[in-house]
Amino acid sequence: MTQSIFERYGGFSVVSRVVSDFYRRVIDSPLVSDYFHGVDMRNLIDHQTKFIATLMGGPASYTNEHLARVHAHLGITDQAFNEITILMRETLEDFDFDQTDISSVHAEMMSRRPFIVFEPSTAGTT
Repeated sequence: MTQSIFERYGGFSVVSRVVSDFYRRVIDSPLVSDYFHGVDMRNLIDHQTKFIATLMGGPASYTNEHLARVHAHLGITDQAFNEITILMRETLEDFDFDQTDISSVHAEMMSRRPFIVFEPSTAGTT
């Protein structure tokens, strides 16, 4: 039986450390840090740990509908989403994840883009 990425790297204890380090990078990023002003980071890191575990084949799961509901009001842009994926890739590299596993997590993140990116409409503007 093949182990999931989540299982191979040590489960929630490792994913939790990865996510904590990832958010340190996020808060330092001028492109995305504004999205997190006033956010309860402890709560967010808990939820994000479960979400990243989902992307790694772990036991937690978030539906696409849930992702859309919690992100719709944030106005996340393509540029911000791209920055987040770059920061996650760098974090996984620094935790010595295999490139194949990093690519798999990246692909899972990218598949959720339509449920996270909600740029304000520019229809009718010139």
